[in-house]
Amino acid sequence: MRHLILLFVTVYSLALNAQNISGIVTDNTNTPLIGVSIIEKGTTNGVITDIDGAYSINITTKSPILIFSYTGHKSIERSVEGISELNVVLEEGILLGEVQVVGSRSYNRSATNSPVAIDVIEVANLANSTGRVEVNQILQFNAPSFNATKQSGSDGADHVDPASLRGLGPDQTLVLINGKRRHQSSLVNIFGTRGRGNTGTDLNAIPAAAIKRIEILRDGASAQYGSDAIAGVINVVLKDKTPGLSGGVTYGAYSTAVGGDYAEKSGEDIYNVNGKNRSLDPDGDKSYDGNTTRVDLNYGISLGDKGGFANFTAEYLTKDRTLRPGYSWRKGYGSAAVDQFQFFVNSAMPLGDKSELYIFGGRGNRDTGAFAFSRSEPSEDEPRSVPSLYPNGFTPRITSNIIDNSFTGGIRHELSNGWQADFSHSYGLNDFHYLIKNTNNASLGSASPTEFDAGGHNLAMNVTGLNFSKYYKRIASGLNLAFGTEYRTENFQIYAGEVGSYATYDINGLPITNPAIQTPFVNQFGIEPGGGSQGFPGYSPANAVDKSRSNIGFYGDAELNITNKFLLSGALRYENYSDFGNTLNYKLASRYNIFDDLAIRASVSSGFRAPSLAQIHYNLIFTNIIAGRSLQTLLASNTSTVAKAFGINRLQEEKANNFSAGLTYKKGNFTATIDGYMIDVKDRIILTDVFDVSTLNVGAEAAQFFANGVDTKTTGVDIILNYKHYLNKKSNISGGIAANFNNTEIININAGTLNPFTFFGPFSQAYLQAAAPDYKVGANVIFQAGRFEAMLVYTQFSQVQIQDFQWVDSPATNQSEADELYKVATDTYAASGTLDLSASFAVSDRFKVTLGGNNILNKYPTPQFDGWTDQGGFNDSVQMGSDGRYLFARLGFNF
Repeated sequence: MRHLILLFVTVYSLALNAQNISGIVTDNTNTPLIGVSIIEKGTTNGVITDIDGAYSINITTKSPILIFSYTGHKSIERSVEGISELNVVLEEGILLGEVQVVGSRSYNRSATNSPVAIDVIEVANLANSTGRVEVNQILQFNAPSFNATKQSGSDGADHVDPASLRGLGPDQTLVLINGKRRHQSSLVNIFGTRGRGNTGTDLNAIPAAAIKRIEILRDGASAQYGSDAIAGVINVVLKDKTPGLSGGVTYGAYSTAVGGDYAEKSGEDIYNVNGKNRSLDPDGDKSYDGNTTRVDLNYGISLGDKGGFANFTAEYLTKDRTLRPGYSWRKGYGSAAVDQFQFFVNSAMPLGDKSELYIFGGRGNRDTGAFAFSRSEPSEDEPRSVPSLYPNGFTPRITSNIIDNSFTGGIRHELSNGWQADFSHSYGLNDFHYLIKNTNNASLGSASPTEFDAGGHNLAMNVTGLNFSKYYKRIASGLNLAFGTEYRTENFQIYAGEVGSYATYDINGLPITNPAIQTPFVNQFGIEPGGGSQGFPGYSPANAVDKSRSNIGFYGDAELNITNKFLLSGALRYENYSDFGNTLNYKLASRYNIFDDLAIRASVSSGFRAPSLAQIHYNLIFTNIIAGRSLQTLLASNTSTVAKAFGINRLQEEKANNFSAGLTYKKGNFTATIDGYMIDVKDRIILTDVFDVSTLNVGAEAAQFFANGVDTKTTGVDIILNYKHYLNKKSNISGGIAANFNNTEIININAGTLNPFTFFGPFSQAYLQAAAPDYKVGANVIFQAGRFEAMLVYTQFSQVQIQDFQWVDSPATNQSEADELYKVATDTYAASGTLDLSASFAVSDRFKVTLGGNNILNKYPTPQFDGWTDQGGFNDSVQMGSDGRYLFARLGFNF
């Protein structure tokens, strides 16, 4: 203990000797600037100014230079060697490579003086200090209204985490990069997952090391940005002027100590309890698994002497799968393994005094592996296992290769009349390819391969935009006008896998193409076992899709500062889609400063989301297990004859009305924002439950569809509180609370003449409503003293209730049956929280060491270990997820 105290005193003394610089940043009218980026040149060390324009930064180099940059102003560099205070004045001008703050078309608007709620999150710093290696998980524990948990046993959703804002669907949040629309994933969530029936954008395809900040607009914005922006907008701003090389290596692992004696509770053999009985792990028992290594590099260079730059990021991530308790039919419950390499670039180059060329984009290659549900030893009850291949049964592995490409290029130019023009083109492609391993096609018997190429799907997007904006500072207290147009094309494809991945074979080993004259294979138990690869059936040529559409949009946008205290803004957008028609949406927003410290703000808007091409055209025949037997199930495309036969209408756009109101308060070093919201969504697109189609001769016994199935109302409150106290010129302590309270109600189920319990029953309703907990509250404390920093974060999740798989095994068809099922099939996860702790020390100007742990108390969702969880494990993927304690270390560097 004496040695530990001596070590702490030594480290703390070294930290106190570090230089600290503080000051205030204003514009040329002496108005404090909020949110100015201040970076120590040659490092990743940086801060932003507060609501009074004040900043304080601890210096880590010997000859320090600070770079000050701010939206709509010229950046400057200042040497701070030997000084402790520096006040800076920034002049107006377009910042090369910079973008407007999301939610505004004005280059003169900051996140904190916006009329709507915006979170600004320094992702790269959080990735380094928290050890979290994926963007979704960083946002999950730092943005109150953002929710994402890793899934298991959910086919494609094991490989691309579904994420949402304010409890709405993953596809009801628009994602931008540097203010330009980002393409979505080609995956549509189908099995055992949050956001089922939805598509979304894969944020984990963007390396955290490439990100300067993420802006989350917590308000509807369809009138400004078009489709998908019902819940809000996430704008990813890439790193720009970071000269030199920086990066690091992060390593971590998850504890397997889940606690509890599950075998004793169930009376059966349970796998993966406290790191033991890991039958699927060739290394046997483990105290830690999910070993994670992340290597990131960022390199920035100047282009010319007029502010041009190029910034390059390369990131490699490898993560082993985790294994958590499960029964014999779910030996592989846990999060997926990942091997991923990503490369991103962001650049801008002046073309004379009035123009700039900008280019950004990247490529990612991700290989993933997750276990499907286990198949027991061959028997009459388990015809899917081939005895000669798997005499003791088997657990299929669903692996995937996901390619994600993006490119944006454009020119910004200041016209002679002062208007800013921005012409750009963006291209994005997501390709998701399934490879199924440790499997069989039971209709081939012992001749079956054990690996199959199951095909896949891809989505491509092209967007061309032309935007104009101008700020009139002499009209009232400032007027910004903007207008523009955007033309977008999308193409969705499903491509077939190899024949054995989808076909059922006859007694001669030939694919059955004419059931009238071919005799199906019968196994040793006298059963026709069905075809296709187990774990995930391949796409057949009959499933193949190659569909495109286009849309064009026009918008107008105005922001008027009526006085220095009163802001009024409005937007109007018209869009026309080639496949469903047109839509017109509006937005009005306002902010009023009652006092210098207190302001109120409000907005009202309409919104829409176009049905995705995947929701319109996705189709697949797969084997579902209902009431203990295999059931050939057709997921029919929305345009199919079987969908029409059931009265499923052509998909139309989702329509929304948003209202929000809130206040902001600042007193000294204390800031607070409180924003309430209400979001009504009509005709939300859902994936229905299963209907009997055995008499329709469609090659399956059951079917489900995409439909404009429900109307919902979401209400809630966001509360953000922050305080910072300077202990002296070299140290400070800050704290904050970020909370979201959220409730989603299903107002109407649009089942038409169909049975509503079959159309969208309580099991599926619970999944929709549990997209976010009723509340999520995060509290953090950060202590800084020179080279030393420590961070403590606690995140509390509300109770979560969902319905388990008994609803699928024995579906209710009326309210009386539903009332009985509610008594036994409701799983309740008690309110719980996680505690994270990390400490960092800059051992020199070039190197920084961080040690820490997430969920150090090793909390899990309260187990409902009865074998009926939808994903088959000892709990569902709610709240903090199912991986447990994570310990990590990081070595960072800059040159």
